[in-house]
Amino acid sequence: MAYTLSEAAQATGKSKSTILRAIQGGKLTAARRETDQGWLIEPAELHRLYAPIAAEPLRDAAEDEARNGDNSLPVLAGNNAGEIAALRELLDDRETTIADLRWRLDREAEERRQAQAQLTALLTDQRPAPARGLWWRMVPWRAARA
Repeated sequence: MAYTLSEAAQATGKSKSTILRAIQGGKLTAARRETDQGWLIEPAELHRLYAPIAAEPLRDAAEDEARNGDNSLPVLAGNNAGEIAALRELLDDRETTIADLRWRLDREAEERRQAQAQLTALLTDQRPAPARGLWWRMVPWRAARA
């Protein structure tokens, strides 16, 4: 069964104008309906160019019960107290690791800024300029002449 332009737009999540531009640009082949001159697009041809929108993901029964306000989830949690404690310990360990890594990253960034400032100072000549007008006195041939 062929899609209409609107159905094709819904099936791909694209706008109707995007699909129409693809038809007019020759990227997508479609036929015209004889009755109202609407477009008919084959699904295989449409999905060759544009990926179909994924169907709504399947939900877990526990997620549905939690969304609907069913309080059976805490009862399940009471039965698995050991697993929950282990997961919380793992979570705390991961949070500690993340905090340590952030501290190291900040320290490394500061060290990099300092090293960059030192390199900039070395690469640009920041010595005081010599006094003007005295350099000619230091030239050996000039001193011998005077």
